[in-house]
Amino acid sequence: MSAPPGSRRVWGFVMDAREAFVLRTAGLVCGVLLLQMGFIFSYVAAFHDPKPHRVPVAIVAPASVAPRLVGAINALPGDVARARVASSRRAAAAQIRAGSTSAAIIVNPVGTTDRLLYAAGGGDAVATTVQEVAGQVEARYHRRIVATDLVPLQPGDGRGLSGFYLVVGWIVGGYLMASLLGVVNGMRHQTARKALIRLLGIVPYAIVSGFGGALIVDQLLGALTGHFLELALLGVLVVAATAAATMAFQVLLGTVGIGAVILVFVVLGNPSAGGPYQPSLLPGFWRAISGWLPNGAGTDTVRRIVYFGSNAITGHLLVLSGYLVIGAAVAVIGTQLHARAQREAVA
Repeated sequence: MSAPPGSRRVWGFVMDAREAFVLRTAGLVCGVLLLQMGFIFSYVAAFHDPKPHRVPVAIVAPASVAPRLVGAINALPGDVARARVASSRRAAAAQIRAGSTSAAIIVNPVGTTDRLLYAAGGGDAVATTVQEVAGQVEARYHRRIVATDLVPLQPGDGRGLSGFYLVVGWIVGGYLMASLLGVVNGMRHQTARKALIRLLGIVPYAIVSGFGGALIVDQLLGALTGHFLELALLGVLVVAATAAATMAFQVLLGTVGIGAVILVFVVLGNPSAGGPYQPSLLPGFWRAISGWLPNGAGTDTVRRIVYFGSNAITGHLLVLSGYLVIGAAVAVIGTQLHARAQREAVA
């Protein structure tokens, strides 16, 4: 006796649902949910309550005043600034233009109006913070302060965010390209030679991406002008490093590697990069990882190229190169080891 049609439809639906929600699928869905919650937590935790932390400030003042002013700034609640004495106004201005100091307070020995020198190019949020800190300290001594921006933002770089979004675009392109190749051709390569060929395929994409991004922000939009070649070459390195690291994650973790890439470059990388709020305003964890991820290393390098004469970018370039070299090595060696393990399993 056959089951009624209604029962067969219900049973078919149950079997289809069972097939759709196998353990592996359920695990992937849970992984996506964790990434989603991590995304919300990371962004809100990083940005909901920005507080300055050891913002470097130079002090130019008479010998009788300088130690007291340095002590007052360093004693501000929350360790918001780190003051040190500069030998002269010229020396302090040179430090600001080199990006090694965020601001300088120049004390007038014969009047009650002092001057604050700062660099908006180092980040709009930091510039606002140093003006607030200087105002608090000056008010304590019943003095007033006049601010001068030594490194103003370019006219097209609203709030200094163009570099951040440029780097985010490069990183998104790098990991999407590598992820797409993994989805189409398999996460793990069959031989080390095929892994090497895929890595070489990164090069033309990275070149087009790097020069294309620089072309958009410079000639097309006028957001960051005058440094086309430097930004283009940086973009090539950022895209190549991100793509190579993505391939390494895929070789090591398979499909889960895509989730690991999103965790590193999106969930952790973007909030810590120093876009809306620079690292000195972020909570400790995000501040600590900022320079060690391509997002933060790339964003600060763009700022230093455009506003600070490319000063102190070597460390960031080494970080990006490390992602490229280590990522490529892991992709090739990991593929070789995986292929060997498969051959031994078959044998």
